[in-house]
Amino acid sequence: MIVCSCNAIREADVRKAARCGAPCVDSAYRSLGCEVNCGSCVDFAAMIIEDERARLLAVDAKAA
Repeated sequence: MIVCSCNAIREADVRKAARCGAPCVDSAYRSLGCEVNCGSCVDFAAMIIEDERARLLAVDAKAA
């Protein structure tokens, strides 16, 4: 699914950036060599990052 049509960023790209440590949309986009343009994607991208970080925390908690 396309998250950002301005930069052609897919959901998988945002999830990967979050797994690699991007804590916010700006960091995720920078890691992909982009920046936020019109901003219509920010809420959805932030939700994806939040979801991915929660998954990582859940996996870490299970491993402990």
